[in-house]
Amino acid sequence: MSKMIKASKEFFFGNEVEWEQVDPKIKRQMMGYDDKIMLVKVAFEEGGVGQLHEHHHSQVTYVESGEFEMTIGDQKKIIRTGDSYYVPPHVLHGCVCLTKGVLIDVFSPLREDFLE
Repeated sequence: MSKMIKASKEFFFGNEVEWEQVDPKIKRQMMGYDDKIMLVKVAFEEGGVGQLHEHHHSQVTYVESGEFEMTIGDQKKIIRTGDSYYVPPHVLHGCVCLTKGVLIDVFSPLREDFLE
């Protein structure tokens, strides 16, 4: 018996995708996925905090806009529009939004917890 593959539709238009409010200063949009990969757009208000956490997924993130203090493991850096970062599986990471902005997260495999 083959494994059921979870997959999204093929096209996503930003003005049509519903935002999920994660906390008062953070919201996200699921912008496409299957069981191997997921792209998520995350909008932060100034002062929004992505709490330190870890997960088994590999993560690559692109800074679409804004400025963030990003912590990955024991490193802390200021990242801005046009920058990106990689988080290996099971590495503690999180951020504080210094200037309102948007992060584009890519996870492998997909974050099933985001679909619940």
